[in-house]
Amino acid sequence: MIRLILPRRRRPNQPVVAKTSRMNLFRRVAILCACALISFAASLPAQITVDTRTGAVTNNSTGSTVSTVDRRYQQITPTHVPLSKTELDPKTRIELIRLIQAEQGFAMRPFPRGHKGLILAANGKLEPAGEAYVSMVTSEGLSARPGDRLVITDVKIDHTKIVFDLNGGPDPRHRFLRHIQIGAGPALNPVIQDDGQEPVGARLTLTFQSHVPEVTGAEVKALLAPLISFDVKTPIQAFTDTLPSKLKDAILSHQVLVGMSTDMVLFAKGAPESKSREMDGQMPFEEWIYGKPPKEVDFVRINGNRVIRVEVAKMGEKPVIFTEDVVEGLMRTDGTPLEPEATPRMAKMGDVQRDPNKEEAAPPPSLRKPGETLPADDDKSSRVGVMKPVQFPKPKADPQPGANPDGPPDTPPPAADASQSPAPKPATAPPPTTPPPGSSQPN
Repeated sequence: MIRLILPRRRRPNQPVVAKTSRMNLFRRVAILCACALISFAASLPAQITVDTRTGAVTNNSTGSTVSTVDRRYQQITPTHVPLSKTELDPKTRIELIRLIQAEQGFAMRPFPRGHKGLILAANGKLEPAGEAYVSMVTSEGLSARPGDRLVITDVKIDHTKIVFDLNGGPDPRHRFLRHIQIGAGPALNPVIQDDGQEPVGARLTLTFQSHVPEVTGAEVKALLAPLISFDVKTPIQAFTDTLPSKLKDAILSHQVLVGMSTDMVLFAKGAPESKSREMDGQMPFEEWIYGKPPKEVDFVRINGNRVIRVEVAKMGEKPVIFTEDVVEGLMRTDGTPLEPEATPRMAKMGDVQRDPNKEEAAPPPSLRKPGETLPADDDKSSRVGVMKPVQFPKPKADPQPGANPDGPPDTPPPAADASQSPAPKPATAPPPTTPPPGSSQPN
């Protein structure tokens, strides 16, 4: 009888099996943790860096510049508009909406998107301000830059505030109806036709303390003047009005200064004819080129949002290079102007009403010339003295005949006519004299 004898299978040691199972368990846990960390990092928003000097916002993950916000736009100068204490009545409310609706103006500072928008207190400060304002513009995006045209598309008056929607507002129309569809079976039709475009407008809220006072359209425009200018002007005029006088003159004369932002360069020179991106060591920069030979050629070097170098090249001349920042000393970071504001001179014509608490009374009318004084205006002590003699006017001498040979000939006085001469008077005898009594008369 033949038997098949197989070799005995040796069983592995128990400690080796336990160690292998533990390694597999640790491996699975490590893989799960890595997947969780990757998914959590993907869900987090990209970190950004805000340059507190220039306002450039950079994405740390990609290294690209997201947007820029000038630091001088962080706060405004409050207005001083006298407001009435009476509450807004229904008639004035309708007139105010009719005057403000569809009014056009120019942005004086960046307007962010977002449902909440900016909040401006009447004769007060702007909210949000400072770093919160920069974060809002960075997170929500820009709706309008300084100098862009703004249109008031909707006005809502509440108990203590007036809400303005600019350029269509930040919210889409029919926010809830656009998500509803009606139909039978698989065919469903939306209630509201949606084009799929996201709104790009902004919202501005003007708040008051206890109630909306009785204001006119001109007073509302004056309260909104730090943010919106309703004067008739071009976009470049609206933009330069927000800058110091030196920057304004440079932009209007089409001159680029070191330290200007890209918006200032575009308003001063327009879009460049060509651009080039290069590296200077570890610093990336962009070169904007204006002009072509044989005319003057300007090379504007930009890093982030600021001009760091300007080179002016002319035919047959050595290039002139500017690297000193002259704009940094003209602007503050809190929004206040560096140079003192000139007090405007108001010219009033006609019958005007003066405020006795703020303005002095008008001088009485007078026939004097400017700077003319009268003896009555002198000091009394200066008028004490010795009486002077009276001086009479001297008689004018008769002209001598022939004194002026170039003048008309002298006419001799007319001769006396004998026929017209008066007749001689007859001689009269003396009256008779009577002798005194007792005297004898001669015979």
